[in-house]
Amino acid sequence: MTVLPYKEQEASKKEQVAQMFNNISHKYDFLNHLLSGGIDILWRKKAIKLLKAAQPKNILDIATGTGDFAIEALALKPEKIVGVDISEGMLNVGKEKIKKLGVDNIIEMQLGDSERLLFEDNTFDAVIVSFGVRNFENLEKGLTDMCRVLKPGGTCIVLEFSKPKSFPFKQIYNFYFKYILPVIGNMVSKDSSAYTYLPESVQAFPDGENFLKVYHKAGFTKTQCLPLTFGISTIYIGKK
Repeated sequence: MTVLPYKEQEASKKEQVAQMFNNISHKYDFLNHLLSGGIDILWRKKAIKLLKAAQPKNILDIATGTGDFAIEALALKPEKIVGVDISEGMLNVGKEKIKKLGVDNIIEMQLGDSERLLFEDNTFDAVIVSFGVRNFENLEKGLTDMCRVLKPGGTCIVLEFSKPKSFPFKQIYNFYFKYILPVIGNMVSKDSSAYTYLPESVQAFPDGENFLKVYHKAGFTKTQCLPLTFGISTIYIGKK
């Protein structure tokens, strides 16, 4: 069963996800760092460091949101980063951040569907995505399109939430995700559905080895997963 942000609506998951992020875009960065204790910043840094040896010049950031992962990718000294997202609200926040940093000549933000990318085959040296593939309407389709636009020999890095499996962290994590996070998220963002959807979507997501099966099916090779912080999130690596 597909997990939806607004269960009472008849709109598709894609439309609902776009609406949800438009609704919470003004508070997204604040809540993201608050609810993760700022550790999401360290996760992104670790994920980007995995690309350092490859020195990609052209990078595509899928589900770029407000641009945090794209901004982190500047550490690789690329020539161009293109960020794509379906939420205009998130992109507007991201564009302001990028402009303030004075890097809008390197990072370009585009409104677009991550499952129907408007780029030629074999365009990018690296494709990256943080906390975005979980929101795809069709996971395999989205990953397959990411593989299509990646150059042969290129690397795809996916950073996504996963489910801790060891006691007692699993129990603490589940309690926080189910009872604490939605309350704080609702208080700050004023969108009760968004932060109920988050834990539900994480529970429904095929993490770990299950994700690697889909990753491989989408065309990626030499796939591997690197769990972070007791398995709260995972970095998935794939080559083309």
